Amino acid sequence: MATTNHTGTQTAAVVPNPGPNAQCEIRHDIPIPTPDPDQVLVKLTHSGICHSDVHSIYNETPMETDIAGHEGVGIVVKLGSSASQHVKVGDRVGIKWQWSVCGTCAACAVDETACPNQNNSGRNVRGCFAQYQAAPAKDVTLLPPLNEDGNAADGLSSELLAPLLCAGLSMYSSISKANLSPGQWLVLPGAGGGLGHLGVQIAKAKGYKVIAIDSGKAKRKLCVDEFGADAFLDFKTDDIEAEVLKLTDGVGAHAVVVGVGSTAAYELAFKLVRRLGTLVCVGIPRTNFHLPVSPFEMIVRSLRVVGSSCGTRESMSELLELAKEGKVRAKVEVRELDAINDVVKGLANFEIGGRVVLRIPE
Repeated sequence: MATTNHTGTQTAAVVPNPGPNAQCEIRHDIPIPTPDPDQVLVKLTHSGICHSDVHSIYNETPMETDIAGHEGVGIVVKLGSSASQHVKVGDRVGIKWQWSVCGTCAACAVDETACPNQNNSGRNVRGCFAQYQAAPAKDVTLLPPLNEDGNAADGLSSELLAPLLCAGLSMYSSISKANLSPGQWLVLPGAGGGLGHLGVQIAKAKGYKVIAIDSGKAKRKLCVDEFGADAFLDFKTDDIEAEVLKLTDGVGAHAVVVGVGSTAAYELAFKLVRRLGTLVCVGIPRTNFHLPVSPFEMIVRSLRVVGSSCGTRESMSELLELAKEGKVRAKVEVRELDAINDVVKGLANFEIGGRVVLRIPE
């Protein structure tokens, strides 16, 4: 167990054998990392869990470590000897998918999410489903501080902040890459889900008209009544293509941001976007899927297809400002770390709406 100087062993959810239907094991004998000179040691209190973690645990995307998780929130408890001066002991910070980027390559000069030298939490370095994680000081995200009594200022509790580090950031970045102007139409498949419900809020904060696609009365109420979507279409009962055309004067939406890993959503997306429109790919299908569009159609309709993964530091700062203003709030269910296998199974079966955040034991 951990000592008062944060050494010894810790509790973590370990994936001994990533693969189909793999199980995480709660272990108490994992060494607490010692931060390198340029790193900080973070005592984690919460970690979000998302479909990317399912992909890793089931080894649908390569997992080169044994602890997943990349939406970690905690408190800095130790500094490396040369750690960046902008981080200090006691700061509340976030650890994202981009655990580190080089900051010197051509990609980093434009968008560090494309850095070929990046390391990723839960992919090739140990992730956030643990009591402690070490990370480069320059790459952690400073979060609004807690009050002296330990409560969150502005209502931004750690369980609400965790989903913003991946789900929120991914949607903020992808919606920004659509290059829309206020008043233009944006279609969001999976709008009531973990990424989608954040996307609705972000898009409305930017002044866009939102067509939310999902299914069920609860999702309709969430998207329209709570978050202000301009229209809601139920993919189980509505003719999605016809309804989108009706809403957009017969020409289609200016952009479609697919934040779910549904192949059906990707297949439909090209029928919903207008000429000169943009498709932004965010959700990762669990099968080897290819977009069903020909170069001829791309050329004739002047379509643009963009990939988006997480987001930049600038995007993270802008998203946190929206959160401080109360314009973006995650719908969160908090579970204990030892419930991780149930959560992974629920996510894999698309049985979970909103976001699940795991509380890390003290």
